[in-house]
Amino acid sequence: MTFNSFIFWLVFPFIFGFYWLIPTKYNLWRKVFLILTSYLLYLNWKPAFALVLLGITMVTFFGGQVLRVDGEAATVNEKKRKGYIWFFALMSLLPLLVFKYFNFVNESIWRLLTIVGLRYELHGLNWAIPVGISFFTFQAVGYLFDVYFQRTKAEKSIVDYTLFVCFFPQIFSGPISKADELLPQIKKGHRFDYQQGVQGLKYLLWGMFLKLVLADRLGLYVDKVVADYGMYNGGTCMLSAVFYSLQIYGDFAGYSLMAVGVAKTLGFDLINNFNRPYFSVSITDFWRRWHISLSRWLKDYVYIPLGGSRCSKRRNYWNIFVTFLVSGIWHGANWTFIVWGLIHGFAQIIEKALGLNNKKSTGFVRLLRIVTTFVLVTLAWVFFRMPTLDDAIQLIGHGIKDISVPEVLSVTNFAIYLVAIALVAFKETREEFFPNGLRFLDQQYVRWIEYVVIFCLILLCGALDSGSFIYGSF
Repeated sequence: MTFNSFIFWLVFPFIFGFYWLIPTKYNLWRKVFLILTSYLLYLNWKPAFALVLLGITMVTFFGGQVLRVDGEAATVNEKKRKGYIWFFALMSLLPLLVFKYFNFVNESIWRLLTIVGLRYELHGLNWAIPVGISFFTFQAVGYLFDVYFQRTKAEKSIVDYTLFVCFFPQIFSGPISKADELLPQIKKGHRFDYQQGVQGLKYLLWGMFLKLVLADRLGLYVDKVVADYGMYNGGTCMLSAVFYSLQIYGDFAGYSLMAVGVAKTLGFDLINNFNRPYFSVSITDFWRRWHISLSRWLKDYVYIPLGGSRCSKRRNYWNIFVTFLVSGIWHGANWTFIVWGLIHGFAQIIEKALGLNNKKSTGFVRLLRIVTTFVLVTLAWVFFRMPTLDDAIQLIGHGIKDISVPEVLSVTNFAIYLVAIALVAFKETREEFFPNGLRFLDQQYVRWIEYVVIFCLILLCGALDSGSFIYGSF
């Protein structure tokens, strides 16, 4: 059940009310209530796949018990610990590999064999992918490696650990939490904090605007053009690419803000996944601002174990390449995602070779770098969005060859696009370049006007129709 469904907003007040009605001294029952709520919301999507969630939870919990170190003594010797960590990690990743990548690997092998004249076909698996499987699997596997490297202690309470993996605000599309961030919050009994609750509602409001007004409306234009891009001029194709950049940001950042907001109303603080990524001055900077929890996961569990930057330049470039290859594969079982990841990886290697990855810029140079980065990111998003590599290349080629004025497919929708984009651009420009705020705009009555306008736009232009989130399929 997603945050943009009407049913969720009918149910959530009861979840909120029952949770806070349970006294703080009965924190165990609060946690049990959240676990039951999380599983019931997950069961609402496809009941059988709750077994996958439960299985990964149990494997990683007991894996943590085997890998734990009590004081200075490990429960098993170091050689066995190395074997166990890979055993439990692979067991945890197995459902993800089967559900998400079996058909992709099978099809790729079939195509290779066909090229050399061999006929071999293994029937694909016609099942859906458990929603959010990449997110809760990476969170659980991250916990395993944290226990192995002694960054965190193995969790002894199966109730606390179960809630850590299944906590409903983040289970469908993240953010991916670390054990030392969320588990301590689960253990302590929360008292209702009015200011935290208000902040949570603000995040919810803005997240809904990003999803329902910006992303979903832009998606109407993007979907129509992408479905038959050969029928539109180059300007329209390029505008659809720009709109998709804004759509995927509104969609994913909107979900993340709603997740953070819902968690805050229940007394929990989750990591904010986005920090104005389209003001990045480089691709390296972009990944410090976009999907922050995944970037951190890749850094901690892929990039650094490979050697990070504490090695030769050639090896460091290889580490970057592998990390973003993993990022591309994580996003989906399609060569388009792999190419998308490699574009970002190669861009970061070039930036590092030229010394641009940490170079500061101001004024016009900064603006030029922001625009350049946005263009590169937008072109990469074309590969992310299109169904095949050939489609992505053709759309980009069509846009470059036929430079023309974009077509307005619907005057009403286009007016909504412009209003939504202008509001998002204004808010993020203010936060990026005026972090201390603007005196006039920080007046309480001005803020209330902003809240009312945003709320009215959501009611007028949005729809609580349970439309899927782009990242929900990952």
